[in-house]
Amino acid sequence: MEAVVKTKLVEFLEREKDSIMSEWHKNIIIESEDPFKEKIIDNASGMFRMILGLITKPDNELEKQIQKLAFEVGEERVQANINIGDFVYNVNLGRSIVYRNLYKLVVAWDELQDSIDRINYCFDHFLYYAVSYYNEQKNKIIEEKNQFIDSTHKDRLTLLGQMTSSFIHEFRNPLTSIQGFIQLLKSDHPNMKYLDIISNELEQLNFRISQFLLLSKKELIGKEKSHFSLNKMIEEILVFLYPSILDTKVKVVKEMPKEMELFGYADEIRQVLINIVFNAIDVLSQYRDDPKIEIKGKMVNDTHIKVEISNNGPAIPEHLLKSIFEPFVTTKKLGTGLGLFVCREIIEKHKGILACTSEHDKTEFIILLPVASAEEKSPQN
Repeated sequence: MEAVVKTKLVEFLEREKDSIMSEWHKNIIIESEDPFKEKIIDNASGMFRMILGLITKPDNELEKQIQKLAFEVGEERVQANINIGDFVYNVNLGRSIVYRNLYKLVVAWDELQDSIDRINYCFDHFLYYAVSYYNEQKNKIIEEKNQFIDSTHKDRLTLLGQMTSSFIHEFRNPLTSIQGFIQLLKSDHPNMKYLDIISNELEQLNFRISQFLLLSKKELIGKEKSHFSLNKMIEEILVFLYPSILDTKVKVVKEMPKEMELFGYADEIRQVLINIVFNAIDVLSQYRDDPKIEIKGKMVNDTHIKVEISNNGPAIPEHLLKSIFEPFVTTKKLGTGLGLFVCREIIEKHKGILACTSEHDKTEFIILLPVASAEEKSPQN
């Protein structure tokens, strides 16, 4: 009985093939820019032939045929770069059209159930193999693009390091001469106006140059780690930035309850602290009439020093907060996007952590560094 039903079904589908394919072709979604639009109907015909074959062929042979066509169509969809949803719709459209036409067959529906299950098997497995192949290939493309972006990004940083190591050193030579002549002028004319302002501006320019030099890694040659007081360093930084603090009327609140000592590259840690405080001053100068910066330091479990530098400026947008320590990311119109990237590199090199939180009227940078004794016990030191 089952063989008779299958024979009737095959004969029926062969008779109705033109009608089914015509309806499928009429309602199928084909994008005008699809480079394989001429093959879509051929693929539909191939699918129809598989439906006929599934009734007579053994499962293992049918499975290979389904996979072969699915992978071919999946590759076409990858190259076409057309919404995969259109493809899924078109396949299921064919399934619906076949089912609607089966009602014309004068056979009890329960007798057709086995053949219907096999038709579903054919459509379902074809979709599974084609979409899986499509997703796999798309993920490979995305991965390759990401690798290319990462590689390009690293190349840019390498090139930047090579450029800065030569160009910035040449730029620094005349800057050093100017600073020397300023000191001579101060000695000969102690009451001359604006010399302190010029000197501080040159120091800040020198600070910006140092950011680029640290990227090249060559600035560390000849330098050694040393013990230094974090409390004293913060005092020196506030003195260094005093003209900017005074100019923007920023209130600085400092809480350092006890003497804290670090072991590392003092110039680099100073660079980090200056960068974070100076950025806060720059933001506050444009935002509030009551600007405030808080600098708090404390010991954590006698093994680490925690420094919190916060300001009452605007919140950093969430999408920027996630990437604020990445190179070339900046919230400033004229920023390089390298300052915080360099800061993170320095802190991580000192086996520390640099993080940032931001909400309305409070942005805080948290620095966690090992204390001098813990650092000295490190086998890498």
